[in-house]
Amino acid sequence: SETQQTLVRNGLRGQVRLQVDGQIKTGRDVVLMALLGADEFGFGTTALIVLGCVMMRKCNLNTCPMGVATQDPRLRAHFLGKADHLVNYFTFLAQEVREYLAEMGFRRLDDIIGHTELIETRPSVLDLHRLLYKEPGTALCHTGDAVRDFGDVLDRRMIQAAADAIDRQEEITLSYTIRNTDRTAGAMLSGEIARKYGQAGLPDNTIQVRFKGSAGQSFGAFLVHGVSFKLEGETNDYFAKGLSGGRVAILPPARSAFAAEDNIIAGNTGLYGATEGELYVNGRVGERFAVRNSGAVAVVEGAGDHCCEYMTGGRVVVLGETGCNFAAGMSGGVAYVWDRNRTFDYFCNMDMVEINLVEDAQYRKELHELIRQHYLYTGSKLARTMLDDWPRYVEDFIQVMPIEYKRVLQEEQMKKLQQKIADVQRDY
Repeated sequence: SETQQTLVRNGLRGQVRLQVDGQIKTGRDVVLMALLGADEFGFGTTALIVLGCVMMRKCNLNTCPMGVATQDPRLRAHFLGKADHLVNYFTFLAQEVREYLAEMGFRRLDDIIGHTELIETRPSVLDLHRLLYKEPGTALCHTGDAVRDFGDVLDRRMIQAAADAIDRQEEITLSYTIRNTDRTAGAMLSGEIARKYGQAGLPDNTIQVRFKGSAGQSFGAFLVHGVSFKLEGETNDYFAKGLSGGRVAILPPARSAFAAEDNIIAGNTGLYGATEGELYVNGRVGERFAVRNSGAVAVVEGAGDHCCEYMTGGRVVVLGETGCNFAAGMSGGVAYVWDRNRTFDYFCNMDMVEINLVEDAQYRKELHELIRQHYLYTGSKLARTMLDDWPRYVEDFIQVMPIEYKRVLQEEQMKKLQQKIADVQRDY
């Protein structure tokens, strides 16, 4: 972290130091972070390096020369990593931590967590007294079981109200006021449906839930087939995360006077890892929208940086501006962007995709239908304007398609055409 890097730059006595890039690599790193209050430690890149990673930074290209991040059989043959390598690394790491603890006069890592008074600084360089201060008698790490009360969470009320609808597959409409403390709304409800019906879920629109207010994180997470959420208000990060067949519509309150397309009403990392379903947002969304989307359909009216990153399937329509690095690592699916200012090529990452005008009649029809659905579920004024003057607005759209994905589609179309010709010749 920045705080830890500051401590390193300004000097800590002894040999306890942290790597500038923040990665945990040695026992010294663990000890220093424990002194600063850490009671959990992550080993991501380091573990990969132990297994043979050489940091080529090509994980998303399926061309890892060491066979770590690839499914290519020729490259997988280069992989030499073994579980024993990880066991040895963590054994050495744990031994080093024990040695440092012994040198400091302690037996367990828990004995030093949060004890910032053990860190000696150089006052002549920077006074870190306030930064390292700890209130006497306060605990800075896990000291007991967390209190978890799930009895009155919003999902419990929805499950109870929709019990008959789930059992008999009867349509029902529910209404709730939602607050930002109501997190992962819909996840437990979807779990109940999946437990009974599996991935098939319920018939379309069996359970329709209308919300008003400010939703907490992960609104509509993992929503399954047959469940439709409509939110008048705003939502926090991770909305529609893991969407699994449900429908989510987010729009400003009915009496709001601001232009929806100019305002952000949904947070970052929406639609992360979605597999199926629909999402319509009458407003702008934050950064990393539709990352790793593999099958869901979404329409939004503007997005931040890294939109459609690592996307592998589905459809995304952006009726407005995007941030930088659009479509980075995108290997599947199709995106449409309203490029009214003719600047989108500057914001798009062209490493794996190509951009074109929407000229094919099939794709024009698809785009028109997606915007029509957006208007149907959100009442978007911008969508209505586009639909009323479609021949003019469609000319301003850019289609984003992965190069390899397009090649595969063309090959499939060619095979179908050849099969059709062969069928005609055989009949003749």
